[in-house]
Amino acid sequence: MAKFAEAEARLMKNIFVCKKTKKKIKADPLKVIAGKVRARGGTKKLRPKRKK
Repeated sequence: MAKFAEAEARLMKNIFVCKKTKKKIKADPLKVIAGKVRARGGTKKLRPKRKK
């Protein structure tokens, strides 16, 4: 996918996907783990974006 580290970080860092609505959200990983971040659908179920 990305050919160098800066592009990889820009595309993948701090991006999570809602498990219910499949919408992407940019958030701090520590807040996601603590459950303080909600997705647009109101759910707290988030997963990291997958690398292709």
